[in-house]
Amino acid sequence: MIRKLALCAAAGFAAVGLATTAAAELPVGEKAPGFTTRAALAGKEFGFSLAAALAKGPVVLYFYPKAFTSGCTLEANAFAEAMPQFKAVGASVIGMSNDDIETLKRFSREECRDAFPVGVAGPAVIKGYDVALGNSGLTSRTSYVIAPDGRVVAVHSNSDYRGHVEKTLAAVRALKK
Repeated sequence: MIRKLALCAAAGFAAVGLATTAAAELPVGEKAPGFTTRAALAGKEFGFSLAAALAKGPVVLYFYPKAFTSGCTLEANAFAEAMPQFKAVGASVIGMSNDDIETLKRFSREECRDAFPVGVAGPAVIKGYDVALGNSGLTSRTSYVIAPDGRVVAVHSNSDYRGHVEKTLAAVRALKK
């Protein structure tokens, strides 16, 4: 329990401490880097491909610092609760962190509530999406909405988890119009 609280505090302080640095995430209109990775949904591992997901519709790709920390748990819960709304507009959601696949299997069940997958953000993905949180190995809390053509249509980067669901859902809804 103490270790869990220490990790939560470390991820929170790292996110807050670097939130004021210049944002370097991918700009709207840029082509999103393609990738494949190991992911988990409902506790089961599978291979995730951004290209395959985009073939089905827009993708909300959200990066979070560390599974099972307070803000990341609350964000996962919020995305899980909103999944019917994302599905209604044809969008899929995947959360990404540099946690190992075993941790993500548990997180997908316990905090994502079996509603959406979470994937391993390795160094190439972290660099490609420009979401490194300093040299900590963690990712910034950054959400991307990617259109089926692979272009970034919205970016929201904020260490506070609140707002990520609402802003990405609004961006996906705007794509439908």
